[in-house]
Amino acid sequence: MAQTLLRSARPLQRLGLAATQQTSKMSSLSLVPGEAKLPDLSYDYGALEPAISGKIMELHHKNHHQTYVNSYNDASIKMQAAEKDNDIQSMISLQPLITFHGGGHINHSLFWENLAPTSQGGGEPPSGALAKAIDDHYGSLDSLKGKMNTALAGIQGSGWAWLVQDKQTGKLAVNTYANQFPVGGNFKPILGIDAWEHAYYLQYQNRKAEYFKAIWDVINWKAAEKRFT
Repeated sequence: MAQTLLRSARPLQRLGLAATQQTSKMSSLSLVPGEAKLPDLSYDYGALEPAISGKIMELHHKNHHQTYVNSYNDASIKMQAAEKDNDIQSMISLQPLITFHGGGHINHSLFWENLAPTSQGGGEPPSGALAKAIDDHYGSLDSLKGKMNTALAGIQGSGWAWLVQDKQTGKLAVNTYANQFPVGGNFKPILGIDAWEHAYYLQYQNRKAEYFKAIWDVINWKAAEKRFT
């Protein structure tokens, strides 16, 4: 899905961060340039096994996500300096870095909340308004899972599949986003699945379809319900 490149030192706001912040309890996610922080997980790295190995979770959270945080902070501080100096060339070169690393921070912060151990409700089906909306739009939860998995399998290279809600119509949709573009514009993120190789390769190698199937066993639909309502 095409997205417009950002033209300010606060590009994440233009990619829907304000909406994301309202729909998710991510106290560690900051709009202040240079002050983004790695969020703590509410479960141990090994708590999602066997669906996702503890080693993958540790590398994914502590290494990959931390890199997005560090890189966004660095680029956003440089963007502030470039704007102050009216250095247009630097601002243009920094825009893709802020989009990529800032998006990676947003996506992963939401993703960790999308997951929960089975002992804490992971894999339990949604209820209430979200369950009804899924049935109305897709016929059943299994049908939605199939549509999401098909979208994930169709991603060329790296990206994400998201269950989103249209802010104007309230309808659900399954959208894919390349690389680390976050959900934005007219859509609100409800549930996202990471299709980057670092999310699964250490455990599943080239059998990514197995990963797409297994992750539903630890999906935290309670978090999705809060975003939807």
